[in-house]
Amino acid sequence: MENFYLVIVIILFLLAISDLVVGVSNDAVNFLNSAIGSKTASFRVIMIIAAAGVLVGATFSNGMMEVARNGIMNPSVFTFENILIIFLAVMITDVLLLDLFNTFGLPTSTTVSVVFELLGASVGMALVKIRASAEGLGSLGQYINSEKTLVIITGILLSVAISFIVGVTVMYIARIIFSFDFKKSVKYFGSLWGGLAITGITYFLLIKGAKGSAFISKEQLAWISENSLLILGICFAGWTLVLQLLYWLFRVNVLKVIVLFGTFALAFAFAGNDLVNFIGVPMAGYESFKVFSAQNSLSGNEFTMSSLMESVKTPAGFLLAAGIIMVLALWFSKKARSVTKTELNLGSQDVTSERFASSPVSRAIVRIGVQFGKFMWKLVPKRLQAFLENRFDDKAFKKKAKKDKGLSFDLVRASVNLAVSSSLIAFATSYKLPLSTTYVTFMVAMSTSLADRAWGRESAVYRISGVITVIGGWFFTAFVAFTGAFLIALLLSWGGPVAIIAMILLAMVFIYRTHILHKKRQEEIKAAEVDFWGDDAITGKSVLTKYNNRIALSMIATADLYETAIESLIAEKRKKLAKSEKEAHKLRKTLKNYKNDAHKLVSRLEGSDLADDGEYYFQMLDHMNEVSHYLNNIIEPAFVHVDNNHAPLHKADADELNEFAARAVKYLKKAKTCIESGKYGSPQEDTEMLQSLYDMLSDMRKKHLKRFKAGHISTSVSLLYLDMLAESKNMLMNVYNLVKTSRTFIASQLALK
Repeated sequence: MENFYLVIVIILFLLAISDLVVGVSNDAVNFLNSAIGSKTASFRVIMIIAAAGVLVGATFSNGMMEVARNGIMNPSVFTFENILIIFLAVMITDVLLLDLFNTFGLPTSTTVSVVFELLGASVGMALVKIRASAEGLGSLGQYINSEKTLVIITGILLSVAISFIVGVTVMYIARIIFSFDFKKSVKYFGSLWGGLAITGITYFLLIKGAKGSAFISKEQLAWISENSLLILGICFAGWTLVLQLLYWLFRVNVLKVIVLFGTFALAFAFAGNDLVNFIGVPMAGYESFKVFSAQNSLSGNEFTMSSLMESVKTPAGFLLAAGIIMVLALWFSKKARSVTKTELNLGSQDVTSERFASSPVSRAIVRIGVQFGKFMWKLVPKRLQAFLENRFDDKAFKKKAKKDKGLSFDLVRASVNLAVSSSLIAFATSYKLPLSTTYVTFMVAMSTSLADRAWGRESAVYRISGVITVIGGWFFTAFVAFTGAFLIALLLSWGGPVAIIAMILLAMVFIYRTHILHKKRQEEIKAAEVDFWGDDAITGKSVLTKYNNRIALSMIATADLYETAIESLIAEKRKKLAKSEKEAHKLRKTLKNYKNDAHKLVSRLEGSDLADDGEYYFQMLDHMNEVSHYLNNIIEPAFVHVDNNHAPLHKADADELNEFAARAVKYLKKAKTCIESGKYGSPQEDTEMLQSLYDMLSDMRKKHLKRFKAGHISTSVSLLYLDMLAESKNMLMNVYNLVKTSRTFIASQLALK
């Protein structure tokens, strides 16, 4: 049996490696976003600095180890076998949960997940023991450290609110001092701001890093704690002087120094604090196995784990190996990019394609905020209004953002993000208040974007909806972590070795499936992204070619989907209709992205008549969006009809619809060829072709109504058929208008030459 226990410990370490990878993917957002979003340095330099912080921080790690050992449960009342099951349930749940969040690009807290997984698994195992010993539920308290759990939850809720309030306040003051055109202000206030910011970050490193360090004695830690004000004063004076000298002698950008230093500090803190969220449980399992193997008198189901109540330092070799794995994951994980992109999108100063749809709650918040803002603004004196408007004028940033692809916000906001996050975490840690690094950094990032007026009237509802989604995900994390670990612990305790093998195989399949899902999502996002930004100069001619090619591709996709939908409806092929429905939705989303990016495109046009070109692009996209709208109105009801197993179309109706579809598809493909090549037939020819299709639709409608009146067709089938004819007519009308718009524009361009 001891060999089986050893296998479980090995499995715990294998799961820890997987957990390290998915954990880094989730938490990289904490320390990468400020530097990446402000483009402080090249991506390679940022990653090297972050990797160095992770590797060094890993050797200082000790943070949550005691939580894994005895912070949530009372190990003295559990046997060795119970403990292994609890730890295995925690690790399986953690890997699955974090991987799921990473797949959808949502940041969550690894601290919260491991705490609630330990709580859920411990409660599950406690209930098994209570049932076996015929104890009452009142004895559950002796198994669980409920007080510690309550403190953690309270700390998290407080940290969310405090982080947001402090972030808004500091960002607002910083923007008034520096404005968006901050080059002049940095000359006078840069070193002072840098000294203050880096002092907070340095103190953060001392408090957060030294606490878990194996190289600093208790006496030294006590001295740091007793002389905090002296340390802060020396740091502020020293850093202010150093930064001023660097600016005078080498014209070093102080804000870049702050951001890069802060990136290292947060990466250091992540490894120092959160590393044990991934290896704390396996290490506790390993220590338990060593203690159990050292005795030979009791079995695994008899030997209790009082030894876990003792404090044990993690071996440096394990920490270094974990640090190396995390660095490799940081460099190569694509899911880390997805999580990072979510926060950058929500905090972007410029208009972006919003990831999240609006919700009633976000709309209500924005409505209240707008009204409150108008009321407060009226109380501000006119001269102060003018001053504030000048300081928050972001034209300089937007001008730079047009030329610099991927710039989400400026160095002022990036430095505030890092300084405030670091200071808050250091302050809470110095007072032994539990909090989540992810929650603090995310809420600070969102609060600074709000203070920076990044959430304008056009984007506020979507970004607030995104923030609500992420915060809701945090509570969802706690619920799923507890429930998942609870159920898995019960399953493993009842199913034994068979259940353990089955759960591990299930976890492997789940991770593989989410990997495939993430890959598909990334391909869709990449396909939807407009590639205009890669050009140094965008002229009307180059854009015309690209735009017309995109419209042509959309047209051929419409023709194929329409043809497939009609054939599948007639043949009652449900799977094909379901696939067509998904493809039609994807086409609509792609066209919507094209239209969102058209504004950016028009603003970058050079050497052309902006008014005429811009009008043309928007007209073409309007018509194409209408075409996709009516295509959806054809495919969705067809799928619902077949999915509900309703009666098929009447044979005569089906034959006529099939013939019409063939002619309609021919018309769509002809339109595609004209737009792609820029060569058009006569307007009269197009009009006659469309009228011929209209006449055919009218004739089909009359024949169908006669059959319906004769009682050959049910009402549901008749409604579907007539609606399809009407939607087909509307779709073809917009195709006709699209070709007409393109012909007119091309003719005007030729006339100018």
